[in-house]
Amino acid sequence: MKVVILNGNNSNPGDLSWDMFTSRFADISIYGYTNTVEDTIERIKDAEIILGPEMQLTREILSTDKKLKYIGALSTGYNMIDLDYCRENGIVVTNIPAYGTEMVSQYAIALLLEICCRVGHHSNAVHEGRWPASGKHMFWDYPIIELRDKTVGIIGFGRIGKQTGRMAQAMGMNVIYSDTIRSLEEENEHCRYVDKEDVFSLSDIIMLHCPLFPETKHMINRETINKMKDGVILINNARGPLIDENALAEALKSGKIYAAGLDVTEVEPLPVDSPLMECSNCFITPHISWVAKESRARLLSIAVDNLDKYLAGNPINRIV
Repeated sequence: MKVVILNGNNSNPGDLSWDMFTSRFADISIYGYTNTVEDTIERIKDAEIILGPEMQLTREILSTDKKLKYIGALSTGYNMIDLDYCRENGIVVTNIPAYGTEMVSQYAIALLLEICCRVGHHSNAVHEGRWPASGKHMFWDYPIIELRDKTVGIIGFGRIGKQTGRMAQAMGMNVIYSDTIRSLEEENEHCRYVDKEDVFSLSDIIMLHCPLFPETKHMINRETINKMKDGVILINNARGPLIDENALAEALKSGKIYAAGLDVTEVEPLPVDSPLMECSNCFITPHISWVAKESRARLLSIAVDNLDKYLAGNPINRIV
């Protein structure tokens, strides 16, 4: 049985072990990165199992591998895989839904705190000698924002959204949330369900924790931004295409949106000519919300379990 891991360095750049995979399969190839269509087609040739695509696996690519039976996404998202082709050809697809809940929630809060406290900026100012040069006992050149009693609106209230909501409440914030499923067990005097329009109009901070579907693409656009409070803060470490980046850049430049914290973008890596690169009030990190070693270790452990269950005839975390 031929097994191929296409982008192994994303989940394991060398600080974890592949033994849990290599001990199970004699014919396994682990590639650090696979970036081109040509390399993908060559590497998956005759493979029965593909793990961790993290690039577009189109019908055209998948159809070149006539032995393919299983694709295990080394991620929660699976929008890179042509699911229709997999359904038509009996290919099982699984994902990993809960490996990074705590870390992704923590990172969303970290983006928010950086915007509100400007820790990095003021630390750099100290290292640059600006504190003694100011002649002041203390100085700051950005407003410091207290979060207590602010309203945070969360769109997408699954595992990550709920955890972020709990963390926000622990900091004294009031949570409103919108989701296709109401979570009564999470609701209290500081956490309540509203429709999406109320999230836009009532929130001081908006956080996106929803999946990317055709109906959620560009949910943040000129129309929805106009419904928001002036000076709202926007956080997205879910999926980049949830936001129309041209509309976001306009709103950041005008001040309609006070600041944005993004760990995902429409195109990754973010092009140097993106309009967001012109916005000093847009904090952008390179899709690293999930990369804590602890999260990646859980990811690989769940991936092995997914694969074992599939081979035993009882697949779990199945998408197709």
